[in-house]
Amino acid sequence: MKIICLVKQVPDTEAKIKVKSEAKDIDREGLAMVLNPYDEFAVEEAIKLKEAKVAEEVTIVTVGEKKAEEAVRTALAMGADKAMRIEDAAISLSDPASVAAALASAAKSIGADLILCGKQASDDDSAAVGPMVAQLMGIPCVNVVLKLAVADGKLTATREIEGGEETVECPLPAVITCTKGLNEPRYPSLPGIMKAKKKPLEVKAGGDIGLAGADAKTEIAALNPPPARAEGKKFEGDPADIVPKVVKALREEAKVI
Repeated sequence: MKIICLVKQVPDTEAKIKVKSEAKDIDREGLAMVLNPYDEFAVEEAIKLKEAKVAEEVTIVTVGEKKAEEAVRTALAMGADKAMRIEDAAISLSDPASVAAALASAAKSIGADLILCGKQASDDDSAAVGPMVAQLMGIPCVNVVLKLAVADGKLTATREIEGGEETVECPLPAVITCTKGLNEPRYPSLPGIMKAKKKPLEVKAGGDIGLAGADAKTEIAALNPPPARAEGKKFEGDPADIVPKVVKALREEAKVI
């Protein structure tokens, strides 16, 4: 069985984000970038299936510029076998539909029994690419998976639903979007990092993977940082005197009670 992991490079969750002057994108100059945390669960699960002899090969696929190879190399260092990066000016990196079209074409060109990805990217939180890839490929998709078992040409997945969990079965090939709780992603070891430098990483254009079109369905109108928070109010003195003042401020100024 072959597995494909769809990954994305995103800003470090602890990085300070600045919006460019044209308000269409963030300033990536000097910004720390990492493998999307939710994609780490997908990569770890793929490697576990390989270690359990359920799968023979794990391929990492991403869409992006050369810098995105840093995230790909992280996944390779974790234990994946090879990778593909898709770069094409016709692909809008800010549009989930455009990216999904490229990833679906890549997955078809590679061929796989199971496609794993994070339930969402931590930068845009669209949670749309995985299901879109499945729709474009005409295969089942199970979202927000907490537990996964693969055997006899089908998978059994337990997923989060409102108020509980749901266990479903579906045939392969299929797309699974992974969430926290599925596993504990490993840290790349030093030998793994050294090996990752020598593992195959192909760079393909849209035409190389049979991408007929990647028309964007959405565009960013504007990015705006959150407004600055007002200074807090500090009350000092005897608690018996302070409590009425605090309650009054919450009711009349903050209007939260």
